[in-house]
Amino acid sequence: MINRKWLTLMLSAGLVASIAGCGSSGNTNKEGAAGSSAEQTAGTQTESGSKPELKTLNLWSKDDYNTYTLAKVVEEKTGYKVKYEMLPADKAMDKLNLLISSAEPYDVITINGEKAVYTDYAKMGALVDLTPLIDKYGGNIKASISPESFEAMKVDGKIYAIPNRASEFAGSSLMIRTDWLDKLGLKMPATLDELTSVLKAFKEKDPGGNGDKGAPLSIDGAMATMVNVTGAFGIATSWNIVDGKLVAAPVHPGFKEYLSYMADLYKQGLLDKEFAVNKDATLKEKFTSGRVGVIPLAWYDIPGIADALTKNFPDAKYAYVPALKGKDGQAGIGMSGGFDRLTFIPKSSKHPEDAIKWINAKLDKETFKLIAIGEEGKHFTYKDGVYSPILPLFTDERGLASNYVTGIDEKLYPVYWQARVQKDPRLFAGFTFLNKEIPAEFRISDPLALAPSLPEYSKNNASLNQMINDFAVKVIVGEESTDAVAAFVEKYNAAGGEASAKEVNEWYASVKK
Repeated sequence: MINRKWLTLMLSAGLVASIAGCGSSGNTNKEGAAGSSAEQTAGTQTESGSKPELKTLNLWSKDDYNTYTLAKVVEEKTGYKVKYEMLPADKAMDKLNLLISSAEPYDVITINGEKAVYTDYAKMGALVDLTPLIDKYGGNIKASISPESFEAMKVDGKIYAIPNRASEFAGSSLMIRTDWLDKLGLKMPATLDELTSVLKAFKEKDPGGNGDKGAPLSIDGAMATMVNVTGAFGIATSWNIVDGKLVAAPVHPGFKEYLSYMADLYKQGLLDKEFAVNKDATLKEKFTSGRVGVIPLAWYDIPGIADALTKNFPDAKYAYVPALKGKDGQAGIGMSGGFDRLTFIPKSSKHPEDAIKWINAKLDKETFKLIAIGEEGKHFTYKDGVYSPILPLFTDERGLASNYVTGIDEKLYPVYWQARVQKDPRLFAGFTFLNKEIPAEFRISDPLALAPSLPEYSKNNASLNQMINDFAVKVIVGEESTDAVAAFVEKYNAAGGEASAKEVNEWYASVKK
């Protein structure tokens, strides 16, 4: 979280220095002194009329942005030469705060989708208002990015960032050893009761031959609200609709029932006794070493898991569990959404108009497609509405395409993007199951995905989520009773839960109208 008082002071000093460097005329001079607003940079081109070189700051990557294939493609298609720099892998936001406060003259800065960070910068006067620039130079931008996405970017009615809207998809479910099911003559569980029966059979009949060293089910200790199972209690995402309002997980009527179910699994020895200290890598190792038969798993982790499992057990088979139905048939698997990257122009930019022109040029339909997935017949094939990668060239020359995309064609990119999922047939099979074979009514969208930056929610969310997880772990292992839920909700509300809910629902009521 940004230290606002410190950053405000630093920004004030940096911006004053930036403005002072412009001279009394307030215009960018030909030596490139930093300007402080879009209006100060009408002469963004050099005296010869050529386009200026732009300087960008991007997220960390293991590869150099300047030497990757796409850097040259983007330059040829837009006419702009770009010098790419990147944030460090560790403490990236600390570094960014220093760069912003010292008014480093970057023309374009891209960060992850954390709206609170960019909102703070906007409110502190560190960013260029893009609204007039987009109106004047952003025809492709407006054609590609939806009004609702831009609405989520607004700060005090103005647009300060170009969003990369994330493709909405179900990301994970429970992965089960189907060869264990076959060995015991069991069918794939479709309800909570059937899952419990399968776990009991795994424990009693021990198809993995682990004895007391194994467990039927294991989870990551940092994610005690388990995907798919929570959906059977009506809690598919962090916030869910109850009686027309959004409620957080601990306030949801199904939260106590979920904890009771999980605590019972733990008591019966159906849930790994060590789950509370499991890390992600530990969890995966337990599954691939045959000590556990069921774990939550994201589809993008399937190839690594499959390779390790096959190495240890050549005949092993696995599959996703479908959306499990609880009482009254309710079920749900949460979907991702929102924004994975945000791009803004700092006030210290020497070329804000050209920066917008560059972004706009990349969003020309054909140029965007070329950047995103390459050339047909060379990087991909197209048949029956499906884009399929030509390997290995697609990976070699378009594997890092997301680093060069600044805003997306929101209608077409979700279709293009699926070519990336087909790089491995196991990956594609898992993705397809979650997003096509699970019925649409059980794939639940995040209701806050397109919310604007909500100050109370942003301030409290991380600490509240930690509170929820810590409490859930204690209840599951028996340190707390499920009867303690009511007292926990009081603590949760006092710690910011009530303020967050008020803010979230005020916004939600405004968009429902």
